[in-house]
Amino acid sequence: MMKRIFLTILAISVMPFMALAEESWLSSIDKAINEKVEPFANWWEGFVLSSFSIAGVDVPLVLVILIGGASFFTVYFGFVNLRKIPFAIQVVRGKYDFVEKQGAEDFKPDDEAFTNEGDIPETVRDESRDGEVNHFQALTAAVSATVGLGNIAGVAIAIGIGGPGATFWMIIAGLLGMSSKFVECTLGVKYRDIEPDGTVHGGPMYYLSKGFVKRNWPRLGKTLAVLFAILCVGASFGGGNMFQANQSAAQFVKEFNLESGYAGALFGLFLAIIVGIVIIGGIKRIGKVTERVVPFMAGIYVLAALIIIGAHYQDIPRAFNMIIEQAFYPIAIAGGFIGVIVTGFQRAAFSNEAGVGSASIAHSAVKTKYAASEGVVALLEPFIDTVLICTLTALVIIFFNMDGAFVYGALEGNQVILTQTGERLGGVNLTSAAFDDVIPGFSVVLTIAVILFAFSSMLSWSYYGLQAWKYLFGKSRKVDLAYKVIFLFFIVIGSAASLGAVIKFSDAMILAMVFPNMIGLLFLVKDVREEMNKYLAAIGKRFGGSQS
Repeated sequence: MMKRIFLTILAISVMPFMALAEESWLSSIDKAINEKVEPFANWWEGFVLSSFSIAGVDVPLVLVILIGGASFFTVYFGFVNLRKIPFAIQVVRGKYDFVEKQGAEDFKPDDEAFTNEGDIPETVRDESRDGEVNHFQALTAAVSATVGLGNIAGVAIAIGIGGPGATFWMIIAGLLGMSSKFVECTLGVKYRDIEPDGTVHGGPMYYLSKGFVKRNWPRLGKTLAVLFAILCVGASFGGGNMFQANQSAAQFVKEFNLESGYAGALFGLFLAIIVGIVIIGGIKRIGKVTERVVPFMAGIYVLAALIIIGAHYQDIPRAFNMIIEQAFYPIAIAGGFIGVIVTGFQRAAFSNEAGVGSASIAHSAVKTKYAASEGVVALLEPFIDTVLICTLTALVIIFFNMDGAFVYGALEGNQVILTQTGERLGGVNLTSAAFDDVIPGFSVVLTIAVILFAFSSMLSWSYYGLQAWKYLFGKSRKVDLAYKVIFLFFIVIGSAASLGAVIKFSDAMILAMVFPNMIGLLFLVKDVREEMNKYLAAIGKRFGGSQS
């Protein structure tokens, strides 16, 4: 049966490739779609990124909401983002798994929360037996969606615009984002739905609707949940799919000097087949793949970055001095101090998605009866993504520019201009040049890394989008199949065409998810404190006292 489903999906995925076989026709369709969508895409992007001026710098409102919310959660939970890092690592390693085996008699569901959903508290099952993935798999599935092109291309853009000082504010934003991930992923587990066969459905759609029912605001909760689901579906097709496919195909074509039209379509078809094989298996198979792919690709990337840092060991003090000094006294950006803060925070927000709510969809599938256990695990995600990997990328680019390879802030279309050759580089190409400067030929390895980053991001975003799609249209097999067919279709389209306006529109949906999600987090934050106390108390029973 599964083979038949896959062949159906594959056949539909091939259709756009067959139809787009002629490059000229592809180009004309691409242009026509962009012209039709661009006016609305520009309006939508402007709406989502509505800003106000501080010291002459446009500050997006969504960025203020993200950072403001993250700062509040950090203080409210006593800097959980810093204090609980060692604890989180131990949870991932399984040190505290014993609390999941203490028996259902220790599991005390919130009667009101469950009865509001029509369940009988006495019959609620021990959810630790019904989740679909373990802590590590849930973490890697979520990390795979955030660790990607933002870490490679986004950081290059941030450094090019804001100079080394942008790195400092990216790190600060990543640390604050850890608190937001803790809150949203705890809520994701607390309010998830579990079907009789053990299939899990969770995320902001569920904690917005259920949590607000508990507070006697059912209509507001339902409205926010539906809004989030619509935005999540759109984001999964655009930023989580077409953009990933487009950028990885472009890097592949460029590296091997291929004809973009045919090669892009073939690459997209191949990618759609591989993604299709994985996503048919659901979150269990996605978790098994990502727990192998994410550490592997991150390991290669981190190892190469460490080699470059080692080669420039004498420049390390100077690099960090530039990062700290130019964070407060920037020389590379119009708008000065405020401008470099906005640049660093904005790239971090795009990179780790803390506060967006997407990661809670993956984390909600974990096997646990203590919601806060997964919230603690989730706070590691921005640390890995932004504090670690983004910082390593930034250092590599800073070392590349130690001798004045380009001028910070002197950009044309988000591209720096190399001093000696006049070549324009931006995003992935700038990062590639920085790596190649020390490790000749590494651009080939980077191409593979980009493809793996994109592949893993598409796997996780397919799951995010599917959960939102099912929330809107039901949980039948037909609904499931329809989404997967459309998702694979967009992989081929995204690889073969640019569709810039479409991607711009749907990519803005990722940030738009912040608005309904952050409202929910702020109203439900007390639930997170209760869940954390419950989890620490369970651990404390084993060790003869409460864990702080």
